[in-house]
Amino acid sequence: MAHDLSLAQNHAFDLARTLMVPVTLFQVAGEYGVLPSDEIDDGDDLDIIHEYNPYDRQPAH
Repeated sequence: MAHDLSLAQNHAFDLARTLMVPVTLFQVAGEYGVLPSDEIDDGDDLDIIHEYNPYDRQPAH
């Protein structure tokens, strides 16, 4: 988990490109985290910030 949104965004995009799977950047309890998008359940109490798709041409922040 990270406290810096900009750092978390950069790591999320890099992770998506490395794994070549969509990843989701989320916030919970004031911290940011990243998970592969298929591992996030609808019942999770997460604030979704953005989904990074490795097939997009540029990261969207």
